[in-house]
Amino acid sequence: MFIEPRVGTGPGVARRGWIEVVCGSMFSGKTEELIRRLNRAKIARQRVEIFKPALDTRYHAEDVVSHNSNSIRSTPVPVAQEMLLLAGGCDVVGVDEAQFFDESLVDVCVQLANGGTRVIVAGLDMDFLGKPFGPMPALMAVAEFVTKVHAICVCCGEIASYSFRMAASEDKILLGETDVYEARCRHCFQEGMKEKSSEPVSKSASAS
Repeated sequence: MFIEPRVGTGPGVARRGWIEVVCGSMFSGKTEELIRRLNRAKIARQRVEIFKPALDTRYHAEDVVSHNSNSIRSTPVPVAQEMLLLAGGCDVVGVDEAQFFDESLVDVCVQLANGGTRVIVAGLDMDFLGKPFGPMPALMAVAEFVTKVHAICVCCGEIASYSFRMAASEDKILLGETDVYEARCRHCFQEGMKEKSSEPVSKSASAS
């Protein structure tokens, strides 16, 4: 359980900012943890703003929604720089699905933290190939706090940290849920990738 660090906010004490990163595979509870932390801040009457990439409309066009259907109101933005214009005066800024933003998100988060804002970022640390995803590695490097959460492997029941894509698409970004992705442990992920690589190419694909 992550416990927020105690930061002095009395008279004459400058507000201090920092960056928290919540990362992991699909179905590991990243968004659930983000929502939990943001709701705690709201209960404490802190000024909170939440952002998500405009392309993520799987559950709702505006709300950040977890796989368990918990939700919190957010502002969709097409580029990370817009957060700087919309987050003025906030105590806490949350960012969901951070892997879908470009590398400029790192500078945005650093600027917000340097200005005294607590920044909480959630996102996939690896893509469907098991490679570092987007700005996530750099965000983890500059963050004060990094929490890696895990799912359960659907194949063997072990701890899962990989997102295995069942669909044939090779696109870097492919939105989907349990119909497209499975949480898998390292071994079962590798076995699945071997099986996919050994599958025969379809006639339509070979003809294209």
